[in-house]
Amino acid sequence: MATDLTDLGNWLAVPSVVCLWAAVLLRAPGALRSPQQRGLWLAVATAAAAMTLNLPDVVAYAMSRGPGYAHTIGLVRNLIGVLSAGAVLYFVAATTRGRKLQLTACVATVAWLTTLVALDTAAPDHGTHTMPPVGDPVPSLAYWLVLISAHVVANIVCVGLCSRYSRRTESRGLAAGLRLFGLGTALAGLFWLAYLLKALFGSTWAMPALPLLMNLHGLLRAAAILVPTLFTLRRTFADTATTWRLWPLWRDLVEAVPHVALNKPRAWRVSELLWPPVPRNLLVYRKVIETRDAILILGEYVAPGAMEEARDQVTGHGVPEQRATAAALARVLKEARQAKLDGAPGQPGEAAGLELPAAIHTSQEGGDLADEARFLLDVAQAYAAPATTRK
Repeated sequence: MATDLTDLGNWLAVPSVVCLWAAVLLRAPGALRSPQQRGLWLAVATAAAAMTLNLPDVVAYAMSRGPGYAHTIGLVRNLIGVLSAGAVLYFVAATTRGRKLQLTACVATVAWLTTLVALDTAAPDHGTHTMPPVGDPVPSLAYWLVLISAHVVANIVCVGLCSRYSRRTESRGLAAGLRLFGLGTALAGLFWLAYLLKALFGSTWAMPALPLLMNLHGLLRAAAILVPTLFTLRRTFADTATTWRLWPLWRDLVEAVPHVALNKPRAWRVSELLWPPVPRNLLVYRKVIETRDAILILGEYVAPGAMEEARDQVTGHGVPEQRATAAALARVLKEARQAKLDGAPGQPGEAAGLELPAAIHTSQEGGDLADEARFLLDVAQAYAAPATTRK
């Protein structure tokens, strides 16, 4: 069982490091511009560097180059690990806006790094840094206690604050990122607590699980740093689907009322998505606003009582009120659009006769645009159905 855990942990080493570096590179542009995300990005980047230097093949290569080379790689790996621990504290401080904790993280990190270098220099000549199953730690017990204390303190503080603030924040993305980062940090904390037991009491029962703990921690931290990207992708896919479904209705209405559109409709729907005429994050906004404006103008071409008559024809059979209103609106919009294209005179002031649902009125007043988009999608679906054209 112990061998299986070790083998699984070693098998995850390369995938974990690859995922960490992929997350670091993907998030670098946005994270470096955001003070709140910079600490998280630095923590993951330094953890990726330390774990890269700890890969079995890297360690074997360092050992083959001689004791001096192995010592340098081991020391650099440990120093980067402490820098990662300090970055963890800084990330938590930046997220919770704790200026004292930010200062404490910086001071503590400098103190830990300085102490490690001093203890390494004072130790007798040695090769790579290690804590062998039997014998004294290399380069010294004091060195390892300082190294372990840096990680344990940072991890305990991080897990506590991530748990606390993930429950308080209203941002789903931030909450998910904090939980994933906290869970990954908890696994790293268990890793270093096992080393502490080995250093103080010679206990080795948990050692076979350490590669698995460390590499799972890497995967969770990679996931944590990618949360904003995943949320952005989800929103992009949702906006793309909304734009695609709304486009036929928007195109027909804008054809009748062209002055409401910021840009002239294109011949192909896919062109609107591949080469949007406005910033991609404003695509749904423009489509909704322009569709609504066109509906309000075409209301002047709706015959009195037409909306109530259309509603009577589509109500019943368990149809929800909003869907019935959308179907009725789609029916009268087809007639109003044709009347406008035929050059029929409008009736200014009659637009209110459409009795638009609360979603549109709320959006006009600065409310939730998403509610209006959902209603207009119902209208677009009904508009495309042949049944909305009265015989």
